[in-house]
Amino acid sequence: MKRTIAILAFFLTPWAGNCVAQSSAPPVQQPATASARTLTLQAAEALAMQKNPLITVGRLAALQAHEFVRETRSALLPTASLSLTGVESRAGSRIAAGYLNNPVIYPRAAAGASVSQLITDFGRTNNLVSSSEFHAKAQDENAVATRQQIVLAVDEAFYNSLESQALLQVAEQTVKARHLLVDQVKALTDAKLKSDLDLSFSNVDLGRAKLLQLDSQSNYEASLSTLSALLGFSDRQDFTLIEPDSQALPPTVAAAPLIQQALQLRPEVRSLQDEVSAAVKFGNAEHDLRWPTINASGVAGIAPVRDAHIDNWYGAAGININIPVFNGFLFNARTKSADLETQVKQQRLLELQNNITRDVRNAWLETRKAYERLTLTQQLREQASLALELAQARYKLGLGSIVEFSQANLQKTEADLQDTDARYQYHVAQMVLAYEVGTAR
Repeated sequence: MKRTIAILAFFLTPWAGNCVAQSSAPPVQQPATASARTLTLQAAEALAMQKNPLITVGRLAALQAHEFVRETRSALLPTASLSLTGVESRAGSRIAAGYLNNPVIYPRAAAGASVSQLITDFGRTNNLVSSSEFHAKAQDENAVATRQQIVLAVDEAFYNSLESQALLQVAEQTVKARHLLVDQVKALTDAKLKSDLDLSFSNVDLGRAKLLQLDSQSNYEASLSTLSALLGFSDRQDFTLIEPDSQALPPTVAAAPLIQQALQLRPEVRSLQDEVSAAVKFGNAEHDLRWPTINASGVAGIAPVRDAHIDNWYGAAGININIPVFNGFLFNARTKSADLETQVKQQRLLELQNNITRDVRNAWLETRKAYERLTLTQQLREQASLALELAQARYKLGLGSIVEFSQANLQKTEADLQDTDARYQYHVAQMVLAYEVGTAR
C-alpha cells in the first residue's frame, strides 16, 4: 500500500515545472500591507519633483543667476543717497597732515542729497548685462537637465524595483516547486522506488532555490531603498508598485535623426551654448575696458546750523571723464584671460556634442539589442519549458536520471529569470534613449 500511494503521488501531483512555468506570466502585484503605499510611475515622478533636494538646488541656482542680472544692470541706473553731517571744530582748525591740500573745518550741521548717473562706458556695462543674461539662461537649462536626470533615475529605480519584485516572485515559486519535488522524491525513496542519490540532488536544487530567493529578497529591499532615496525620503519606504500599461514598441530604424534631435533638444547643450555666448559677451566687456567712462553727478543740500563763512544752501553738478592710460597691463591680461575662457567653453561644447553623439548611438544600439532580446528570451523560455516537460516524462518512465531532470529544472528557472529581466530592461532602455535624445518628461 505504501508503494502504491507513493507512485500515485508521484504521477498525480502537479509537477514542479508547472509551478515554475507560471513565473513567465506578467508578475502579480504584491498585496498591500497596512503600512504600504500604492505608487504609480507618474506619482513617483511627481513626488521626486517635490521632495528631491537636487530639484530645489537647481531651481534656487537659476533664481540666483537672475538676481545677478539685476545686479549687473544696476550700473546703468542712477544712484542717489542722502547725507546728514554734524561737525564741531576748534575755531580756525585745518587738516594739516595726510593731504596735499589744507582744508578749513567749519562747525556745521547740514543735510543734502547726491545723484550719480553713468552716461556711457562705450558698451562695457551692456555687454556685462548680456553676459549675465546668458548665464541666467544657462542656469535655467541646467535646472531642466537636473529635472530630467532625476526623472530618469526615478524611472530606472521604479522599473528595477518592479523587476526585483517579479524576480522575487519567480524565486518564491521556484522554492515552492523544489519543496514539492523533494517531498515527492522522498516519498518514492521511502517506498524504495528511487535512490538516495535522487533525494540528494533534489535537496541540492532546493538549496539553490533558497539562495536565489535570498538574493532576490535582498535585491528587492535594496531597490526600494534606492527608490525611496530618490523620492526624497531619508529612510526606506514600503511601496506597492503599480506596473504601468506600456507596450514594447520597436526602436527607430536609424540613429542619425535621433542624434540631430539630441543636439537640438538636450538642455546640457543649450546650457553650454548660453555659457559660450556669455563668455563672448564678457570678453567684449573686457575689451571695452580701454574706453573712457563718462559719469554725471550732482549734489544739493542745506546747512541750517553753520559758520558765518558758509551759505545756508549748496549745490553743484558736473561731468567726470575717466580715461585709462596705463595700469601695469592689467586690462591687457584681463582681455586675454576672457578670450581664453571663451575658447575653453567652445571646446567644452564641442566635447559635449561628441559625447552626446556617442551616448545617443550607444543607447539606440542598446535599445535594439534589448528589443531583440525580448524575442530570444521568450523562445528560450518556451524551449526550456519543453525540455523540462520531456525530462519530467523521461524521469517518470525511468528513462532519465535525476541529473538530467535537475539540469532541465535549472535551465527553466534561468530562462524565466532572463525573460523577466528582458521585459523590464527594455523599458529602461527606452527611457534612457528618450533621455539621451532630450525627449524625456
